[in-house]
Amino acid sequence: MMGIRFIKAPPTTYILQHSNGAVKREGAGLSFFYYGPTSSLSLVPLASADVPFAFSETTSDFQAVTLQGQLTFRVTEPRRLAALMDFSVGPDGQYVSEDPGALRDRLIHATHVLARESVLKFVLRDVLTAGERVAAEVLPALRGAPAVGMMGVEILQLSIVSIKPAPEMAKALEAAAREALQGAADQAIYARRNAAVEEERRIKESELETEIAVEEKRRQIRETQMAAEIAVEEQRTRLIDRRVENERKDADSRAYALDSVLRQVKEVDWRTLMAIAPGGADPKAMIALAFRELAENAQKIGELNVTPDLLKSLLSSSGK
Repeated sequence: MMGIRFIKAPPTTYILQHSNGAVKREGAGLSFFYYGPTSSLSLVPLASADVPFAFSETTSDFQAVTLQGQLTFRVTEPRRLAALMDFSVGPDGQYVSEDPGALRDRLIHATHVLARESVLKFVLRDVLTAGERVAAEVLPALRGAPAVGMMGVEILQLSIVSIKPAPEMAKALEAAAREALQGAADQAIYARRNAAVEEERRIKESELETEIAVEEKRRQIRETQMAAEIAVEEQRTRLIDRRVENERKDADSRAYALDSVLRQVKEVDWRTLMAIAPGGADPKAMIALAFRELAENAQKIGELNVTPDLLKSLLSSSGK
C-alpha cells in the first residue's frame, strides 16, 4: 500500500511518532507500521555517549594551557529533548537537521565555561597537576547547570586527560625542573662525598686513637722499665753506700788497731826495736844506722876516717 512504512528501533533509541501535531506513539525500541505522508518520526538516542574535547584556557598568572578530556552523558528525558531540538528523521532514517550534533556542542560549551572558572583559580605550575581537582570541581557544577537539566540530559562522567602549557613555556618548565633535578643530584653527590670524607675522618681518628693508645702503652712500659731500673740503681747505690760505709768502718777499725800498736812502741828507742827484731840485727842495717848516727852528731865529730877496706867489705857484703 502506498505510503505505508515500517520502522524498527533498537532498545537504546527512543521513538516519537507525531501525526497532525500530536504524539501518536512513543517509546524505546518500538517497531511499527506508520503512514509516511502524515507522520513524523523523531529518534532520540538513549545510550551513553562519549564526547572528547580540547580547549585552551588561561591560568591566574596569564599563562595559556590546553585541557584535553572526555565527557560522558546520556539522555534521561527524550521527550523534553525532542521538544527543544529537532531529532526528526527522513524516510531514509537520517536526521534532517544538525541538532543531534549540536547537543554535544552545547554540553562541551557548558563544560568549557565551568572549566574556565576552575582553571583561573590556579597558577601555571599548579594547574599542570590539578586535572583531577578540576574535573572534581567541574562535574557537580555541570550536573547542576540549568541548561543541562533543561535538555533532559544526565552527565555520567567527566575526566581531564591532560593539561598542557604552551610549547615554549613547557620547555622553560622542563629546563627549571631539569636544573632542580640536576641540583638535587649534585647535592646527593656532595652529600655522598661528604659522608665518605666524614667516614674517612672517623677512620683516621680511630687509627690515630689506636696509635695514641699503643704509644701510651709503650710509654707506660718504658716508664715501668725505667722505674724498675731506677729501683735497681737505687738499691745498687744503697749497696755501694753500705759497702763504702763498711769498708770505711773496717779501715777505721784497722787504723785504730794499728794506732794502738804504734802507740805502745812510739816511745821505745829505735835501737832497742832493732835489737829485739826477730832474727837479730842485720849488720848492714846496723852499719847504716851507725852512719846515720854519725851524721846526726856530725857537729861533734872532728875527723872521721873510713878506710877503703871498710868500704870494700861493705860493698862486697851488699853484693852477696
